[in-house]
Amino acid sequence: MATYRYYVGIDWATQAHQVCVLDGDGRRLLEKSVANTTEALLEFGCELAALAGAVCADLAVGIEVPHGAVVELLVEREFHVYAINPKQLDRFRDRHTVAGAKDDRRDALVLADSLRTDQKSFRRVQLDEAIIIELRELSRLERMLEHDLGRETNRLREQVHRISPHLLWELCKGADEPWFWDLLSLVTQPQPVLRRAPIAELLKRRRIRRFDADQVLAVVRAKPLPVAPGVLPAVQANIQLLLPVVLALHAQAQRCQQRLTALLGMLAEPAGDDPGQSTEQRDVQIILSLPGVGRIVAATLLAEASQPLAQQDYHTLRAQAGVAPVTRQSGKKKVVVMRYSCNRHLREAFFHWARVSAQHDAHSKAQYAAYRARGHSHGRALRGVADGLLRVLIAMLTARTTYDPTRRGASQTAADPAQGRTA
Repeated sequence: MATYRYYVGIDWATQAHQVCVLDGDGRRLLEKSVANTTEALLEFGCELAALAGAVCADLAVGIEVPHGAVVELLVEREFHVYAINPKQLDRFRDRHTVAGAKDDRRDALVLADSLRTDQKSFRRVQLDEAIIIELRELSRLERMLEHDLGRETNRLREQVHRISPHLLWELCKGADEPWFWDLLSLVTQPQPVLRRAPIAELLKRRRIRRFDADQVLAVVRAKPLPVAPGVLPAVQANIQLLLPVVLALHAQAQRCQQRLTALLGMLAEPAGDDPGQSTEQRDVQIILSLPGVGRIVAATLLAEASQPLAQQDYHTLRAQAGVAPVTRQSGKKKVVVMRYSCNRHLREAFFHWARVSAQHDAHSKAQYAAYRARGHSHGRALRGVADGLLRVLIAMLTARTTYDPTRRGASQTAADPAQGRTA
């Protein structure tokens, strides 16, 4: 555990940050509020640098959030910045008051004092490479766009279902395909286009071969449901308003996917064992060689867990991904339950990684079947599969080799890290 001359606690906020500075013996040297503006933050950085003298590494900063302008400013100035989970900070707060009182000044003091006495409970913050930061932002943006697109297509589907459910059952059940959106824009206009030529051109442009123009034309010409007066024009207007939103979200998601693919390609180059190559560049080809790993899973792993991957830290990775179970034991009672406190982006990526791998990889399929045979749920079985794949990934990163299914031991297939009742 490193020893510092000064310990700084920062209670982060939107408009102003509360700061408390302690010396090595816990005496308060400074308490102030720093506005969340460029000038104030730069002045605050200079003030801390003057306090630390020529050695910025003699000053440690404790904060709850491991990202943001304040963190980046301090790390760039070579201060040692540590982050802590808000739940842990809440427990440390009880040391200073048992009445449950809470304010920004006390929180800043608790951060600084806890960092001084319990540094092992904090996690050192280190900035990732620029390409990893961009990868993280884009991977999160892609998930947000996909979520928004799904929400808007569901709204579009409900509008179509009100007047013409046969369009859904016979052409596109989810109303989630671009060619179907183009078709809706034709048939929901004030003067609908119900001719063969435009529909044939649409199908050709979108490369749809499962229907021909005559089939589609017969479906769109079918009589809609009888509805109350005014419902039909209202629904048509709603569809015309929703379609531009859906098309815009779809286009943005595609642009985001293309950029993510390009970034992964940049990380994969140059290939080989170039000693000047970054850790992420050496790791990306190994990750992509695993069964069930595609663009989304690889981007999420590299973006959300770059430091544990670089350190081959199996235990940190399985905890952050929610794969590691939580044991609650008291006396004769012992219960093993699902871990809820984790990185939700990693949890989703590991879930889909295990799901796809259990469908296409023989070892993962056998492992999934073994878990289900013991009576575990689908989710618990997939977490077990993900745990096994994670062990393989760490072994591959350590040995610097790509995936080879013949090297996976049979004993790993039946391994069950959790004992007792499981979630």
